[in-house]
Amino acid sequence: IHNVFCRKSVINFIFISFCRGKINKILHSVLSSFACGIFGLLLIFLDISLVIIDLVFTDKIYIPLGYRSVSLAIALFFFLELLLRVCVEGLAVFFRPLRLIIFMRLCLLARQKRLEQLTRRMVSGNKRRYTRGGFDLDLTYVTEHIIAMSFPSSGKQSWYRNPITEVARFLDSKHQGHYQVYNLCSEKEYDPKYFHYRVNRVMIDDHNVPTLHDMVEFSKDVDKWMSKDKENVVVIHCKGGKGRTGTMVCVCLITRGIFLTAQQSLRYFGQRRTNKTSSTKFQGVETPSQNRYVGYFEEVKHTYDWNLPPTKFLLLKKFIIYSIHGNGNGCDLTMQVIMKQSIIYSCSSSQNAKIFHDSESNRVIIHIFSCPPLCDDVKMQFFLSSPFLKKLYQGCPPAWLYLPRNELDKLHKPKAWKIYQPDFAVEIYFEE
Repeated sequence: IHNVFCRKSVINFIFISFCRGKINKILHSVLSSFACGIFGLLLIFLDISLVIIDLVFTDKIYIPLGYRSVSLAIALFFFLELLLRVCVEGLAVFFRPLRLIIFMRLCLLARQKRLEQLTRRMVSGNKRRYTRGGFDLDLTYVTEHIIAMSFPSSGKQSWYRNPITEVARFLDSKHQGHYQVYNLCSEKEYDPKYFHYRVNRVMIDDHNVPTLHDMVEFSKDVDKWMSKDKENVVVIHCKGGKGRTGTMVCVCLITRGIFLTAQQSLRYFGQRRTNKTSSTKFQGVETPSQNRYVGYFEEVKHTYDWNLPPTKFLLLKKFIIYSIHGNGNGCDLTMQVIMKQSIIYSCSSSQNAKIFHDSESNRVIIHIFSCPPLCDDVKMQFFLSSPFLKKLYQGCPPAWLYLPRNELDKLHKPKAWKIYQPDFAVEIYFEE
């Protein structure tokens, strides 16, 4: 029995050795063939050409997806060839310089992909991201049908913001044929073909607010789209996916009846957009004017039945600025009034205004002359030789308006509190 077993083992060993030798011969003949050499040489030239084209003819700081895919396929081919040569010829072939360079390129591609992801996470901070199914996007489901995200970018910006191709792939895989995108950036746009031309624009400047008219039209368009099909979703973005985006997401929440009040919708958006597991920094709507405008829309929706209130014309008569820090008397102050995206009035101590500094009560009184009638959405912007005093926004102005420090754009942030005291405020007087 022992002899029979030994003979069988010898026969099996001889057979395996024969097969292995046969396979090695075939592999050696293929790998050493002229055709394989030419094919490998062509792939090397193709890879070098792609690198040169990327460096010379594009302004991107990362390898584009098309180049990356081809380069990855080339690297995988040589990696497979490398493994086969190791099997046939031994480990020494692994250390050939050309093979080592190709292997290093494969590692660099993987490393660069990881670097892009880390950079995007750093820029988005603790905003809630979508990280399932192979995606890693600065994108949040505020509700099942309302999505907030940062700007879908291409070129250099896609290195630290959402790549537009990845956003399109996500939306097509999750909501194919059932999504509509709203771009709130007045300062930048992209080719709508990525989203099958279902892109609407609402022109809002950075750190600014939409007009009430634009809010009403936007809300009606969203409601119309969502009512067409229960599967439909809206995708809303500005640049960072926070201020302007949050303002209009809250409009959607009120429009669809998910929340009745501005405060409820603002609080909910902040909770959904903020990832508290990584930081406690609030990622909701913080700018006072944006908070106020959500309140204005709430009133338009519930008091005026989704219509703008009657137009009211007011004359700007006087400003009082309380608790100006330092020794200045207000003579370096200038002001602009912006209406319908145009500067309609400006004044200073030497033009269209009389400025009186009341040092006892620590206030500056500015009497306004020759200002045209104001109506609808009005932005008032102040400039001082010292930093800060920024913007006031008023949608439906009363005859008198008082805005404390925490309701003034930019001044609500702690970094401005060293200059502007807790009792700093602006008081505005109008006349019908």
